[in-house]
Amino acid sequence: MTKVIIGVVTVVIVACFGLPMLLLSAVMGGGPNGCGIAAAPAVRPSGQPPGAGTWDTQQLEIAATIIDVGVAKGVSRWGWVVAVATAMQESGLLNRPHLGDRNDHDSIGVFQQRPSQGWGTLAQLSEPTYQAGKFFDKLLTIPGWESMPLTQAAQAVQVSAFPDGYTKWTDDALHLVEQLTSTLADCATDALAALPQGFALPANTPPAVTTAIFWAVNQLGTPYHFGGSCADPHSGVPDKQCDCSSLMQSAYRAAGISIPRVTTEQVKAGKPVADPALLLPGDLILIPGSEGTVANPRHVGMYLGDGLIIHAPKTGDVVKITRLSSWINQVAALRRIVEAD
Repeated sequence: MTKVIIGVVTVVIVACFGLPMLLLSAVMGGGPNGCGIAAAPAVRPSGQPPGAGTWDTQQLEIAATIIDVGVAKGVSRWGWVVAVATAMQESGLLNRPHLGDRNDHDSIGVFQQRPSQGWGTLAQLSEPTYQAGKFFDKLLTIPGWESMPLTQAAQAVQVSAFPDGYTKWTDDALHLVEQLTSTLADCATDALAALPQGFALPANTPPAVTTAIFWAVNQLGTPYHFGGSCADPHSGVPDKQCDCSSLMQSAYRAAGISIPRVTTEQVKAGKPVADPALLLPGDLILIPGSEGTVANPRHVGMYLGDGLIIHAPKTGDVVKITRLSSWINQVAALRRIVEAD
């Protein structure tokens, strides 16, 4: 079976070998001591006056979301740059609500798209992912956009009253896209180092599963905290660290998939897997744990493949990888959250 090595996700490899893209916005949530958005180099927007500041976490996350959507839609790197530059010009990489006279007509969001012009509803245009998708959808209909100067490609999508406004953001967008994709590659390398040499995922692993696994692996070594939200495992704040079920929930949340918070509900999530021999990467494995039973499992881990499970074990321990063989006689339930294509 053809396999791809998890974590080696530079843009070049994505383009050449078809590796599933690990969502930038998901990876960028690990905090300053892990692979997090706070670790991304700050960039002063040169299109703004000196001293205007740097791109903050919110702006970096929006740029990462734009790149994510571009990758998912098969848009080339130049398209990501065009879209990021457009967002810099239109909103300063901010998801702006409708501000009446302060916006142009009924413009809204990162790209200042207008419901009255058919871009979508107000609710849809409140979501950066949707906005970026609509931008790329239109860009892809423009013949020869990949060979156009940035301002021409951006204007073909936006039809702005200020068509030359995008030009000044070209260098900033190129730089920011490079920084964000380089940060992802560095994070990937760190994650790979924590796994056995040669660890691989099947080539048909759904991108959402790849993202969930990658996110979980980036939390290796962080302390277990019962009841912790897993919102920022590297922060040193106990309430933001992971217990077994919040690790699963947060990993899949990073991939854009919602699952319940606790094991007693996660045991019903997704679809059942009939036998451990049928496990695929990303499947949840539930066992009784120290306080549960087969009928009421209280511990959960995520199958990585190659007989490995990642989980947050117990108080005093850390997120770690263990062998499926040590769980096999305790299995209470197996659940598949995402079906392979």
